[in-house]
Amino acid sequence: MLPVVAIVGRPNVGKSTLFNRLMGKKLALVDDQPGVTRDRREGDVSLLGLDFRLVDTAGYEDEDENTLPGRMRMQTQAAVDGADVALFMIDARAGVTPLDEEIARWLRGNDVPVVVMANKAEGKAADSGVMEAFSLGLGEPIPFSAEHGQGLSDLFQTLLPLLEREEEEEAPEEDLAEDDDSAPLKLAIVGRPNAGKSTLINRYLGENRLLTGPEAGITRDSIAVDWIWTDIDQRDRHVRLIDTAGMRKRAKVQDKLEKLAVSDGLNAVNFAEVVVLLLDATRGLEAQDLRIADKVIEEGRALIIALNKWDTVEHGSGLYQGIKKALEDGLAQVKGLPILTVSGATGKGLDELLRVAFESRATWSQRVSTGQLNRWFEGALEANPPPAPGGKRIKLRYITQIKTRPPSFVLFGTRLDALPESYRRYLVNGIRRELGFGAVPVRLTLRSTKNPFGN
Repeated sequence: MLPVVAIVGRPNVGKSTLFNRLMGKKLALVDDQPGVTRDRREGDVSLLGLDFRLVDTAGYEDEDENTLPGRMRMQTQAAVDGADVALFMIDARAGVTPLDEEIARWLRGNDVPVVVMANKAEGKAADSGVMEAFSLGLGEPIPFSAEHGQGLSDLFQTLLPLLEREEEEEAPEEDLAEDDDSAPLKLAIVGRPNAGKSTLINRYLGENRLLTGPEAGITRDSIAVDWIWTDIDQRDRHVRLIDTAGMRKRAKVQDKLEKLAVSDGLNAVNFAEVVVLLLDATRGLEAQDLRIADKVIEEGRALIIALNKWDTVEHGSGLYQGIKKALEDGLAQVKGLPILTVSGATGKGLDELLRVAFESRATWSQRVSTGQLNRWFEGALEANPPPAPGGKRIKLRYITQIKTRPPSFVLFGTRLDALPESYRRYLVNGIRRELGFGAVPVRLTLRSTKNPFGN
């Protein structure tokens, strides 16, 4: 286990900018307005050869625990409790504020070593703020610029004695291939705001790891949490759960931060292997749910539909059949999507959801042997030969699988530009039905063989 470093401080001092700087890429959402970060975001960092796990936290605010800022503060406190070092960041240009002093008092009451970072210290305007930081009673501050990367070597020198551990001999880790069933399952949870995505993940983890509440749109960053699930056969299965921001209809998304959050969620879909579209069963299926599902399928990810809050639903059988029919009509390109009923509040159906997710990944990753593929292809052509538009024959020569994840095939032949879309769908549906790909997205590319006498 890597040592843990948590970044804390009041809102808008540059914590997420520092997180992105140390991670080497823009993972956390950053904006000029305060309070952008709400959940804890984590990532592994190597700073000049010093390896540690970095945790970005929400801005610390003095609010009642029952309010949203109060619940955000509780998440920050939990991050510090689990850390080996706390990086306490202040804004050197603004100087030490009363809230900075309150945070310093709280940190002095913890057993965690604290490193004070005077951010935005580029230029002479910040000199007085750096000197004021000595008054916090937490040692010498590090003048730093998260925006420009100044002060990284000083941070390294300060962290080194605090994080160095005696090296223990460890067995070398096996290199897990992406399509190895023992590799961590990358599972993203997507859906409209307030569908219960964070609540469901917290139920899996058995702790309030993600911020939840009655307010819609609490989650902004896409948060990935590594976890181990014990299946029915008592096997430990590694899972990376990815929580995403609620996705509203594009016309309703006016706020810049919400646009960034939705974009971050779509990036999480690209990163995932299996995507769970979580629906609020009490609100049924809406057009936006179909748009999200269509986006997931377009990206080639295995999709599962989960009807959440099922414990509160009346007349469930009729509702289930109605949603199933609407999905079949709205997503004609994929038939037979898994539709599960779950409850993030009670835990109902959550083990079944993970079992289906692992099965979907296995299907999404499978490769068909050339012999099996050719036998199916010959049978498909014999049962339904391609049409001859204008009396000119379309010749389909052979098909091959070029990749997995998603399963992708190339069909070779002549005059393929005249092949009707209905016949292409016939082949794709046959691949799904006859070769065991079920409801995962299947890609079929047409490639005409070159005619040497074409000119």
